[in-house]
Amino acid sequence: MDEVDEMDGMDAVDGVDPVDLYLGLGANLGDPIAQLRRALGELIQRNLLIEPIRRSSLYRTPPWGTIPNQPWFINAVVCGKTSHEPLPLLDALKAIESDLGRLSRSPRWGTRPIDLDILLHGRIVLTTPDLTIPHLYLTQRAFVLVPLLEIAPELTDPVSGKPYSHFLTALTDDVRKTEKIEETL
Repeated sequence: MDEVDEMDGMDAVDGVDPVDLYLGLGANLGDPIAQLRRALGELIQRNLLIEPIRRSSLYRTPPWGTIPNQPWFINAVVCGKTSHEPLPLLDALKAIESDLGRLSRSPRWGTRPIDLDILLHGRIVLTTPDLTIPHLYLTQRAFVLVPLLEIAPELTDPVSGKPYSHFLTALTDDVRKTEKIEETL
C-alpha cells in the first residue's frame, strides 16, 4: 500500500512540493461542455492546477442522487499538480463555481451549471465538516471512476489500498449508462 498522509484539516501541504490533484468536473445546465472548459481554464489561470494536466474524455451520465427529472450530466476528471492546501483549495473551487453561475444554496444532487469536486489530493486522507478526501462517494460513482481510470488506470485508494478498478466492477449498471461523448476536455 502507498504511504498515506493523515491530516486533521489544519496541517495540510503547507505550500511545499506540488502533489497530484484529481478533480471531478460536472454540469447539467446551460452548455455543460462549455462550462467544463471554462472551469478548467479558471483552474489553470488561478494556478490551482499546474500543467501538464491529464484530461479525461467527456462523459454523458444520468443524474446521481434523489432528485428526479433532471437533465443528464456531462462529467470529466482532470489531474495536475498543486501546491495548495485542501481547505483553501476548496474555497477557491467554490469561488470558481460561483463565478460560473452556481448558487451556493442549490439542492444537494440537484441541477447545476458547474460542479467541481476534489477527488484526491496527493495521498492525503482528510475528514473535516467541509471536506472529505478521498471524495466521500468516489468509490460509488461510475461517472467519476470511469474518467478517473481513463487517465490513471493503476491508481489506488489511499484508505483501502485497493485499485479503483476494483470498485468499478460493482457498478456495472451505472457503467453501461456512462456514455463517452468527446475525446478529451
